[in-house]
Amino acid sequence: MNFITCNFITDYCMPKKRTFDSIIFVCTIALIGIGIVMVYSSSAVMAMEKFNDPQFFLKRHIMWLILGFISMIAMMRIDYREIRRFTYPVLIVSIIMLILVLIPYFGKEVGGARRWLNIGSFSFQPAELVKFSLILFLSHSLVKRGDYLRDFTYGYLPHLVVIGVFFMLILIQPDLGSIVVITVVAFILMFVAGVRFSFLLSSFLMMVPFLYMAVFNIGYRRKRIKAFLDPWSDPMDTGFQTIQSFIAFGRGGFFGLGLGEGKQKLFYLPEPHTDFIFSVLGEEMGFIGVTAVVILFLIFIVRGIRVSLRSPDIYGMYLSLGIILTIGIQVVINMGMAIGLLPTKGLPLPFISVGGSSLLISMVSVGVLLNISEYTIG
Repeated sequence: MNFITCNFITDYCMPKKRTFDSIIFVCTIALIGIGIVMVYSSSAVMAMEKFNDPQFFLKRHIMWLILGFISMIAMMRIDYREIRRFTYPVLIVSIIMLILVLIPYFGKEVGGARRWLNIGSFSFQPAELVKFSLILFLSHSLVKRGDYLRDFTYGYLPHLVVIGVFFMLILIQPDLGSIVVITVVAFILMFVAGVRFSFLLSSFLMMVPFLYMAVFNIGYRRKRIKAFLDPWSDPMDTGFQTIQSFIAFGRGGFFGLGLGEGKQKLFYLPEPHTDFIFSVLGEEMGFIGVTAVVILFLIFIVRGIRVSLRSPDIYGMYLSLGIILTIGIQVVINMGMAIGLLPTKGLPLPFISVGGSSLLISMVSVGVLLNISEYTIG
């Protein structure tokens, strides 16, 4: 389907606007509510110890949450077709921010990584904006080049160049988790759009040496892989995080110890309010709480796929699919890491981990998804 045909469908055949998908909205609010409770429960003791204020992280989370909620409502009211006009400005801003974060005056270094821009008393992670801007770019470009996607030079190479720029800039930070997310999302979107599988496979094989060097040539990452395969080989160092997470889930049992009663968050689990908040939830809410959260995410993802399949145009289909893939992959990685099915990696659990740029961008994305759902067919 070429660009002119897509415009005709968009302008003249668009179904009438109706109510947004209330199930996606309810799931989002429910997950956010669980997140508020778990952020306070998991961070109160740490916040008291470090900042003499048990509500320190909760207050920051709520501030980001208010900003995210306002942004979500705003995006719900903007016709998703209008967002397409801002594709390249957002893309350029993302690249500029990725460059600025590498400059000492602008970028904030934490644990040897430069992933945050200082904005007053807050910090923003440009890689989170990249995830959204790449979805916008691919959704627009895949429609625009629809008749040429099986051509390498015009249909595939421009996408590969943009992905490559993001890949290298994020690799320098370094942030391997975000690289995995944007690469998987981009390749799935291009495959769905009809790009030759041979192009995608060749590109993946070209990335393998970079990924290999990024993992096995860096000491702490190599140790993480070893700890993933056998956490008990080094229980006091590289395997410590995974083992403490196992203990949290084991202590939680079926019903959990109760809110606030968890012990692993007391300086055993690293970053209990961000990377390992799912483990804290497992200890305090047990199997029932974990199952409830998993079900909420599953319903959210299934309904999001439904929106994508029923989108009135190709652009809306790619855009909604990209949003669901981005959130869904991060959920899988975070939960997989917490239960030991994946190596430890610093990716937050969407809507639940302590707020910041990830929460803001996730809620902006949900706003766009809900707007698309207002025009779904059938």
